[in-house]
Amino acid sequence: MSTTQLGFAVTSSPLARGENRPWLRGVCRSRTRTVVAMNADKQAVMVNGVPGRMAHETACAVVRRGLDLVPYALTGPQEAEKEIDVNGVKVELIKPDGRAELLSEVKSKYPGLICVDYTHPSAANPNVKAYCNAGLSFVIGTTGGDEEQMRRDVDSADGVFAVIAPNMGKQIVAFQAMMNLFATEFPDALTGYELKVVESHQKTKADTSGTAKAIIASLNQLGVDFSVDQVEKVRNEEEQLNRVGVPEENLKGHAYHTYTLTSPDGTVTLEFKHNVRGRRVYAEGTVDAVQWLAKMIAKGGDKQVFNMIDILKTGTMR
Repeated sequence: MSTTQLGFAVTSSPLARGENRPWLRGVCRSRTRTVVAMNADKQAVMVNGVPGRMAHETACAVVRRGLDLVPYALTGPQEAEKEIDVNGVKVELIKPDGRAELLSEVKSKYPGLICVDYTHPSAANPNVKAYCNAGLSFVIGTTGGDEEQMRRDVDSADGVFAVIAPNMGKQIVAFQAMMNLFATEFPDALTGYELKVVESHQKTKADTSGTAKAIIASLNQLGVDFSVDQVEKVRNEEEQLNRVGVPEENLKGHAYHTYTLTSPDGTVTLEFKHNVRGRRVYAEGTVDAVQWLAKMIAKGGDKQVFNMIDILKTGTMR
C-alpha cells in the first residue's frame, strides 16, 4: 500500500499564567471614562475581545512590538471584569451597549486607529457594522460570522479598509494558499477520493475552524465530495491528550488538523497535517496585518478588503 504524508507543525510558547485566568491579570475597578490619546507617533491599535485568550495574546503582541495599545476594548455582555492589565497597560472593558459611543470617541482621539477583533461568532458581524459606521478600519480574525456580509459592509463604507481572515498564522495561511493553488491548477485531480477531517481545538472554541473550511473548499474543487458538517471536532480534553496527542500544557490553546484522503481502491493515502501549540503565531501575524494595513491605507487605492494571502504575496511579514 502506497502512503504519502505531508505535514508541518508550528509551535508557539504557552501563555503566561495568572491567578484566576491563565492568560491575564484582572483588575476589577469601575470608573468614569475619559478617552485620552497616547503616543501620536505610534500606530494605535484597539484590541476587542479581551479578556478572551486570543485577544489578550494579541494585545500583548501589540505592546511587545512597540505599538500604541488603546486602553479601551469591547468585551462580551456577560464579562465580569471591568479592567485588565496588558503588559503594564490598563485596558478598560466596555460592553456592547456602549459600543457606538466608545468607537466614536476613540476615533476622534486616535488618528489612524485600527481595530482588531477577536470576539465571538455572534458579535463578529455587529462589530464589523459598528466599525464601518464609525469609519474605522480593522483586522478581524473572529470566525463563525458572515464574511460576505462583512465585505459588503466594508465596500459600502467610505474610507474603511479591512483584513478579514479566519487564520492569522502566516505559515498556516501559506499552506492554505498552496492548497488553493493545487485546486486551481489541477481541478478534479482527487475525484473519487474519500476524505476524513479531524480538528482539535480548546474546548471553548464554539465553531468549526475557518482554516478547515478553507482547506475543504479547495479539496471540493479537487473533486472530493465532503461537507463542513462532516468534520470531526474534538473538544474533549481526555481525547485530545490520548488520541490526538496534544501536550497537556497546550490543551487551553491549540489547533491540530489532519486531512486524510484515501483513493477509491484503498491503495493510496494522502495526509495533510498542521499542528499549532499556543496562540502566539496568530497574535504576531495579526500585528503584521495591522502594520501592513496601515501602509495600504496611507498608500490609497480602490481595494478596501484584503486577506492574509494578499499580505503574504507582498513578502513584508516579519
